[in-house]
Amino acid sequence: MKAALLFFLLASPALAQNKLADTAIAPSCGQEEVKFNVKTLKHEHPAAKPGAGEALVYFIEDDSNYNSIFKPTIRAGLDGGWVGATHGSSYFYFSVAPGEHHLCASWQPLDDSEKSRTKALAHFTAEAGHAYYFRVKNHWNEYGTVDINFEPIDSDEGQLLASTFSFSTFHPRK
Repeated sequence: MKAALLFFLLASPALAQNKLADTAIAPSCGQEEVKFNVKTLKHEHPAAKPGAGEALVYFIEDDSNYNSIFKPTIRAGLDGGWVGATHGSSYFYFSVAPGEHHLCASWQPLDDSEKSRTKALAHFTAEAGHAYYFRVKNHWNEYGTVDINFEPIDSDEGQLLASTFSFSTFHPRK
């Protein structure tokens, strides 16, 4: 009995650290249990201009080098909460206030019991009236390993990708 109590007391700080470490690794991502249903509109390529006092962020998923039949759903996180998702070569955009922001790109797990192990992070400082473009490139190799790159891209390239990729609409799963 004493050994079990001693083990529990010694193990509980380690368990708390693991939970804390999960949040510390990707503070810009949202809660793991939030999932999205995504629909892509192939023939729609809406673009927007930033609203007064706001900046605009384009989140673009690029699967041109992802050689798997099944394409992942990528969740987009901003400052600790999910703001949307894409599937396949697609994009969406959202408004942000001026200032420093932290972004997350995370594969949405297929199973509710899984955690996403494929995440990438970026940060930027938004200025009112500007548009920012971030691309997630999914990579798959013949050995079945996957990886993502997440980086800002030039506005001309971002506009080109948005004009050729599908537009994503999404809603949280219930």
